[in-house]
Amino acid sequence: MPHHTPLIATIVGGLVLAFIFGALANRLRMPPLVGYLVAGICVGPFTPGFVADANLAQELAEIGVILLMFGVGLHFSLKDLLAVKNIAIPGALAQIAIATLLGMGLAWALGWSIGAGLIFGLSLSVASTVVLLTALQERRLLETRRGQIAIGWLIVEDIVMVLTLVLIPALSGVLGGAGEAVSTGALLITLAITLGKVVAFVAVMLVFGKRLIPWILERIADTGSRELFRLAVLAIALGFALGATYIFGVSFALGAFFAGMILAESELSHRAAEESLPLRDAFAVLFFVSVGMLFDPSILIREPLLILATVFIIVIGKSLAALLIVRSFKYPLSTSLTIAASLAQIGEFSFILATLGISLGLLSSNGRDLILGGAILSILINPLLFVGLERLKPWLQRREEEDAGAGIAPDLGEMLKPVLPQHGHTVLVGFGKVGHLAADALRERNQPFIVIEDHADAVEALCIAGTPAIYGNAAAPGMLDAAHIAGARYLLVAIPDILEAGQIIEHALKINPRLHVIARAQSAAETAHLEAHGAAEIVIGEQEIANSMVAKAIAGAGSQGH
Repeated sequence: MPHHTPLIATIVGGLVLAFIFGALANRLRMPPLVGYLVAGICVGPFTPGFVADANLAQELAEIGVILLMFGVGLHFSLKDLLAVKNIAIPGALAQIAIATLLGMGLAWALGWSIGAGLIFGLSLSVASTVVLLTALQERRLLETRRGQIAIGWLIVEDIVMVLTLVLIPALSGVLGGAGEAVSTGALLITLAITLGKVVAFVAVMLVFGKRLIPWILERIADTGSRELFRLAVLAIALGFALGATYIFGVSFALGAFFAGMILAESELSHRAAEESLPLRDAFAVLFFVSVGMLFDPSILIREPLLILATVFIIVIGKSLAALLIVRSFKYPLSTSLTIAASLAQIGEFSFILATLGISLGLLSSNGRDLILGGAILSILINPLLFVGLERLKPWLQRREEEDAGAGIAPDLGEMLKPVLPQHGHTVLVGFGKVGHLAADALRERNQPFIVIEDHADAVEALCIAGTPAIYGNAAAPGMLDAAHIAGARYLLVAIPDILEAGQIIEHALKINPRLHVIARAQSAAETAHLEAHGAAEIVIGEQEIANSMVAKAIAGAGSQGH
């Protein structure tokens, strides 16, 4: 007998077509997400054939956003978030303001109302969580300084959009919408309540969640049931996201991110990330499918110039603003370009704002179509920006060599700096988790070393503690010279960015061919890449664990034999 199963049809249709078009895109050397978007267009209401349930697809996509942000939180500690606050908060606010003004300018030129222009501009100002995180994950940038800034920037945008979604309905009467005008006092009360809820949410997560979440997982882990542990991880991610929305009024994504970030302090964080990965990837695919379903391709024929102008604001205007903002904080050009490329697209919050604008009578359906068209095209263009960024790396290296100077950041210039060793020392590139452990080991063995790190706060702390450290990007040859690489005995490359690591190794060996280079990798392909650039030894975390386990087992068997 026939069954009406829109949920099953939506999931199966979306995933099957996403697989087909994703594989085709990969075969054509294009990012798979291009195929996912095409799959969404095919099952959307604007193309013939099977039509999936758009509302169900969007809800399923929201699960993908929750799991993705939960996974990011698992790799992003509170210390990392606070470390980038000085650039993420002012940078994100300034970029949102500039992009909103650009969008309002285009709306004004079209004769739209102030309310329509505000909704349109705000929709073009906020980046997609899924697109940004996917781009950073594919290029192993999540744990780099650039990745941390991008995530911090994204969190600030998220909080601003939460406040915006609360304030727009209250302001709709003033802005020319269908809502009633409200007094200034009522507006201030609404704003205060919203900010209070956000602060309360963060406080509850830091005070109670920090104890409750690890405690729950530890109790479940003690049962030895993998199924229960996996279920607990999903329940925490989805439950805290839903609770954050219904109780505190913050977004699903923000709630899931804080749940993951708190769990990151637990020893079970790696296992939690592993258990949530398959579902996270599957639902993230459905996000792109749901975006494709919203797109009406006829807008490209009806309004080609307006679509181009919208895409120009998103890809050029917003990115250029982000680039100049990050550069004004004295960050390297490579970091500035990475942040700019990461933000050169729009996504889920843009769709929510557009829908809200229509429901309040502020935005026309044509404005919504322009936002959706700009989103689709910017998401398609975004991977190409990162490809172009890779090709710019040789030029960036030359540029940063000029900027490197003595290798000390301007704000650290007046600080008392330890004397740098000049001969027989080790140069340690990167002071993340791996670099920190390596520095501790070198210090315990009384081995002289210099740290090169592009995190100013970390360099300041090292210098205050008496550890020789230089602020800057080690990919610039001037930085290596500042670390006296010509007289060094060892180079330890502890950064996760494999392409940058290869360039650092190559430059170092040109200066000092006798240098013994040791680098980290996560796969055979990365090992081959680093060896091709001259690394003498490669350390793969999983391989070292396996070797240590086997060595201990053999040693134990030998002692028992005696």
